[in-house]
Amino acid sequence: MITLHQHPFASFCQKVTTAFYELGVPFETVLVEGREEHVKLWPLNTIPVLVDGDLVLPESTTIIEYVDDGRLLPGLLARLWDRLADNHLERPMQKIVTDSLRAPGEHDAVGVAEARAQLDTAYDVFDRRLASHRWLAGDTFTIADCAAAPALFYCRAVHPWTGRPNLTRYQQATREHPAFARAVEDGRPFRGVFPLPWPADLD
Repeated sequence: MITLHQHPFASFCQKVTTAFYELGVPFETVLVEGREEHVKLWPLNTIPVLVDGDLVLPESTTIIEYVDDGRLLPGLLARLWDRLADNHLERPMQKIVTDSLRAPGEHDAVGVAEARAQLDTAYDVFDRRLASHRWLAGDTFTIADCAAAPALFYCRAVHPWTGRPNLTRYQQATREHPAFARAVEDGRPFRGVFPLPWPADLD
């Protein structure tokens, strides 16, 4: 059985566990909290990391590609929207969260403002896409939705959107999708580590 070194509350880890649950891939978890031991496994010190025998595989998209049977990566659009979700939803959201952890006097106000502006633009792009598509790559749940679901879940807490009904409909659909709902439940016990106020309506 493969082993996933991860933290269930981390969004990139939820991206991978959503994919595993969708595909029915069995796995064991090694909980990564302190990074001193983890860096011995993966010197760049990111999570998640998959271990399968002698193979040590970082990066969420690559991990999903490794286990996929063709359902989550059916074509170019799934790959495209996976990258857009990671780079234009996930990254700026993480920038805002990370800045909240900095000591007084070390905050990056300009960087946070840029991240919020990037999210506003991304919200518009995703809302337009979802006006004519059930899921990001078309009619089926793919790697793009594995990426967007946790990113938007945390974006709701970090930089909420308004006036984008297609994005709102989609975010609710991802919350109700069994694979992602299970990943959210895995992370629920760790919500106390979130450094910003957790919205009361974000169950």
